[in-house]
Amino acid sequence: MIPWVAIPPWQLLIDARRDAGLTQSALASRLGTSQAAIARLERTGSNPTVTTLERTLAATGHRLELAASPGRSSVDETLIAENLRLTPAARLRTFQRSRDSVAGIAGRARRRGGRRR
Repeated sequence: MIPWVAIPPWQLLIDARRDAGLTQSALASRLGTSQAAIARLERTGSNPTVTTLERTLAATGHRLELAASPGRSSVDETLIAENLRLTPAARLRTFQRSRDSVAGIAGRARRRGGRRR
């Protein structure tokens, strides 16, 4: 069995065929198609349907297993959790401190920008 990793479909087909000890012609014969059709499936960048993958892998003695997993969030969820543990008043104070800090940075930037003109 080929271990699970993210493999492009064309490479998956090549690996399964070779693992089964089959030539492209022998695999084509099992599927009732041509060697050229198998070569097209195995061409870099080919993107066969799931049905075609399942059928072709089955002819090599393999089966297709698909898995879906949640993607990673681009948001720092730990920060959200920390803020939710605060009382509403504490969250407001934290926000006000952040706002005051940004306002101070913006004010200094404006003053410095005015001197350099």
